[in-house]
Amino acid sequence: MAGESSDMTLLSADNHPRQGLGCMRLLDDPQHDSDRDPAAVINAALDAGVTLLDTADMYGNEALVGRMIRGRRDKVVLCSKFGVVWGDGDDWSVRAEPAYVHQACEASLRRLGVDVIDLYYLHHRSESTPIEHTVSAMAELVEAGKVRALGLSNVTEDDLRRAHAVHRITAVQEEWSLVQRDVEQMLPAINELGIMVVAHSPTGHGLLHLPEEGAAEVAHAELRAAMSEIAELHDATPGQVSLAWVHHRPQRWDLPVVPLPGTTSVSHLRANIAAADLVLPTAHLERLDAVSEALR
Repeated sequence: MAGESSDMTLLSADNHPRQGLGCMRLLDDPQHDSDRDPAAVINAALDAGVTLLDTADMYGNEALVGRMIRGRRDKVVLCSKFGVVWGDGDDWSVRAEPAYVHQACEASLRRLGVDVIDLYYLHHRSESTPIEHTVSAMAELVEAGKVRALGLSNVTEDDLRRAHAVHRITAVQEEWSLVQRDVEQMLPAINELGIMVVAHSPTGHGLLHLPEEGAAEVAHAELRAAMSEIAELHDATPGQVSLAWVHHRPQRWDLPVVPLPGTTSVSHLRANIAAADLVLPTAHLERLDAVSEALR
């Protein structure tokens, strides 16, 4: 296993990655399309200064991600998740009992080909295993040097407070976009506990990247119009505007936020990275806030 390790100061509230790369859909490309080659996507991300790579055992690509970062491990904040188990077809269930926590981590380390996972998440809350039991087992992984920091995803505020009482939770990963803002209900607690938000699906699972004619049924017309008009003023795309809106959330909520857009193409990756530099004036942010709020 690779002995190199990343600098975990990159996961502190004061010094955290500006933007991550969600690797959920990265798979080996039988078409040999250079724009969609997973190695090219990850290398382009790292070359551009993206340090946080996020995967999960349920994505079925930990071995691929591990191969891609070999030789560049010291440049990566490596994140993975456990707990969601596929059944028949699209059925899934959650396993979060302590013995499974250890089993899942060992399997992920083996597939990733590393000695330690920088940020390890419970992927989804369990209805049967108390979160204190799960996090106690996750804390044992930290003590054993197999995991550096703990995260939670798809949890409630009560889950978060109970988990944090057992062991420090570094990050909460939840969807946050112009079309999904439920996480905002938890932000006062997240801020109180000093936790970083990793905002997955910041473009609404890609829906906000679609042209208006392709998104008529999935986004409110007023939101589409606002995004398009603001994008034109900034020589950007509506998708970049939606991602820039998430990048402005720290100003609005005074807490660390790492947007986590996912992509399978180098060209799309570069557009996402450019969105981090898109500065939206207050009037544009307020307009987006208002039309987004109307969708809730």
